[in-house]
Amino acid sequence: MIVTSSTTSRSHWLSSIAAEAGYGGAEALPSGASPSDRWLAICQAAHLSEQELARAVARHFDLPVANIARAEPRAMRLIPEKVATRFGVLPLREDSRTITVATSDPRDLEMEEAVRFASGRLPRFEVAAPREILAAIETNYTPTRVIESLLNGLDPTGGDAVVRVVDPHGPEAVAARDVESAPVVRLTNLILRQAAREGASDVHIEPAAIGGVVRFRVDGVLRPYMKLPGQALARVVSRIKIIAKLDITDRLRPQDGHARLQVDDHVFDMRVSTVPTRESEKAVIRLLDPQSTRTLEDLNFAPTELGRLRQLLGHRHGIVLVTGPTGSGKTTSIYAAITELARGEINIMSVEDPVEYDLSGVTQIQVEPRQQVTFASALRAILRQDPDVIFVGEIRDRETAEIAVQASMTGHLVLATLHTNDATGVIPRLLDIGLDAPSISAGLRGAVAQRLLRRVCGSCAAPISKEPTEEEVRLSKVYGVLPAVRAVGCSACGNTGYRGRLAVAEVLVNTPKLQELVLRGAGTAQLEQTAIEGGMRRLVEVALEKAAGGLTTLAEVERVLGEVREDAPTAASTSHALVVDDDPLNRMIVRNLLAKNGFHVSEAADGLEALERLRERAECALIVLDLEMPRMGGIELLGRLKASVATAGIPVVVLTGSEDAEAEARLIDLGADDYIEKPVNQARFLARVRAMLRRSSA
Repeated sequence: MIVTSSTTSRSHWLSSIAAEAGYGGAEALPSGASPSDRWLAICQAAHLSEQELARAVARHFDLPVANIARAEPRAMRLIPEKVATRFGVLPLREDSRTITVATSDPRDLEMEEAVRFASGRLPRFEVAAPREILAAIETNYTPTRVIESLLNGLDPTGGDAVVRVVDPHGPEAVAARDVESAPVVRLTNLILRQAAREGASDVHIEPAAIGGVVRFRVDGVLRPYMKLPGQALARVVSRIKIIAKLDITDRLRPQDGHARLQVDDHVFDMRVSTVPTRESEKAVIRLLDPQSTRTLEDLNFAPTELGRLRQLLGHRHGIVLVTGPTGSGKTTSIYAAITELARGEINIMSVEDPVEYDLSGVTQIQVEPRQQVTFASALRAILRQDPDVIFVGEIRDRETAEIAVQASMTGHLVLATLHTNDATGVIPRLLDIGLDAPSISAGLRGAVAQRLLRRVCGSCAAPISKEPTEEEVRLSKVYGVLPAVRAVGCSACGNTGYRGRLAVAEVLVNTPKLQELVLRGAGTAQLEQTAIEGGMRRLVEVALEKAAGGLTTLAEVERVLGEVREDAPTAASTSHALVVDDDPLNRMIVRNLLAKNGFHVSEAADGLEALERLRERAECALIVLDLEMPRMGGIELLGRLKASVATAGIPVVVLTGSEDAEAEARLIDLGADDYIEKPVNQARFLARVRAMLRRSSA
C-alpha cells in the first residue's frame, strides 16, 4: 500500500484505475485509511458504486469479478478466519493445486504468501469490494456473529434474562456467566424467557424454506415469534439439547429429554423432543408450570357440565373416560379432578407417559418401556398397592383397557384418557380395542369430551354493533346464534383478539337405558340420542352458549368445532414476499418478477401500511423496500423491522434511486441485507435476491 505521512497521499492506485476507466475526481486519498475507507472515498469522489469500481479493478488486472454468493465451504476450511480477516480475502473454491480467493487488492504480495502458506495451494485471485468480502467473512466463518447481529437492536435486556437449569438437588446457574460471552446462550434465553412471559405451552424451533423459524403455541394456536439464520438455528437447537442432556453429536435420530428451568423467578418443567429433518433438526419444547395445577372451578366449565362431572367423580368404583384430540386439555381436567379428590383420606395412584405435573398426595409412576414399565405392567403393580383412585394416562391397547376395566369392577375408581371425537364415541372405541359389550356396559360410569376455545381479550373485545360484518352474518345463519362481541386485537393479546382459554365439554352419564343399548349393540346415533335424552348437551351447544354470553366468538367456535369452510385459505406452497413502494409502477414490476419466481406477493404503499400487512401475516420470507415514501419512509421502517423480535430476521432488500454511498453504508449499518439501484434490472434484481436469500439461509 502507498501511504505517506502527509495529510493526503499522492495519487493512489485505486484513483489511477478509476481515472483509467473514465471516472475522475478521486486523485488523492487521506493517509492511513483502511481498504474499505479508500474504496468508499474513491466511489464518493468518482460518483460510482463499489461494484463498478470492482469491475474496473478486475479489468485493469485482467481478473474475473468474484461471485461471493458461490463461495464453497470446502475452500474456506483451507484458510483460517484470522488470515481471511487480516488480509481481507474470502476463499471461493479450490482444487488439488490451486485455491481461488476474492480480494480487493491483487497487488498485495504479503497476502499472496499468507494464502499460499495457509492453504498449501497456488493462489488465484478474483476481485470484490472490501465491504462485500468482510460481510461474507462474518457470515461464513463465524456463526456467533450472525447471532450477535440478530440480537443487536432487539430488547437489550432480553438476552440477559435469568434462565437457569434447576437440578433436583439444587439450582445450577448456567446463564449468568455465559450470557456475557456466548451469544447463542443469550439468544436461547431470550426465546425461553419470551415464551414463558407470553404463556406459551410449546416452543417450535424448526427449519423453514429459508433459515429457520421460532413459533410459540399460545392458547392452542401457533404464532410466529422470530426468524433465524440457518447457522443460528443449528446452534440454538444444540443449546436446547445440552440443557435437556441429549446427545448433540447425534443428529440422525429422534431424541427426548427434559430439564427444569428457572425463568426470572418462576420454575418450569421443560420437555424436549428433537427430530431430524431433511434440512436440519427440529426441536419442540413443552413448557409446564408446576404451580398451574387447577381445580375444576378454575377451568370455567358450564355449571350443568360441572355438576354432571362431579356426579361421575362421586362414584366409588367404575371407569370415567376423558376424551378429545391432542391439546384439548384432557390431562389438565383430570389433574384438576384428582386435586379435588386428594383430601388425604384416599390412596390415589397414577401411571403416566409422561408425568406432566407433580401432584401433592398422589403416587405417580412414569412409563419406562426400556425398564419394562408399561401402562399394563404398572397397572398390575398398582392393584397390589391398595388404591382407591387410579389415573391411567392413556388407554392405548387391549391389555391396558382390560386391566383398567377389571380394576373399575373390583372397587376402584379409574380415570383415564382416550382419543375419540365425542363422548358417545368412547363406546365403539372400546369395542374396537377389544373389550366386550358386557364389560363396557357394567364398568363405564361416564365419559367427558372436551375442547378448548380461546377467550376474547378483555382489553380489546368490542361489542358487535347494529351492523355486523358479512362473516358474522354468515356464522349467525350457520349456528343460529347472534354473537355478542368481536375479537379486535391489541398489544395485550399479541394482536390476536384472544387471551386465555375456556373449556367446553359434553358429559355422558351411563344410565340404565344406555347400558341396555350397549348390550344390544346399538349404533352411535342411537347412543348419542339416548345420552342427550339423559341430560347430555353436545359440545357445539355448550360452545354457542359461551359465544352468546360474550366469552368467545362464533369464528372461534367454527375453528375448533365446525366443518372446514370450502373457501378456507390453504397454506401457501410458496414463500411470501412484501413489496413496499409508493410508486405503483415499481410495485408492479417487482411483484411480477417475484411472482414468476415462486413468491406469493403482498404490497404496501408506505411504511405504516407495511407494518399493518405484517401484523396480518407475520410469516414473510422477504421484504423489498423503497426509501422515499409518504407517512413513513424506508429508513424509519427498516429501523422498526430490525428492532422487533417478530421481524428482525426477515431479509430486507432496499431499492434506492440515489448513488449516495454514504446513504447505502447507513442502510447496511441499520440492518439491510442488500440494496439495489433503480430502475430495476430484471436479471440483476433476481440474481441479487437469490444470493441474499442463500446468505440468509446459510
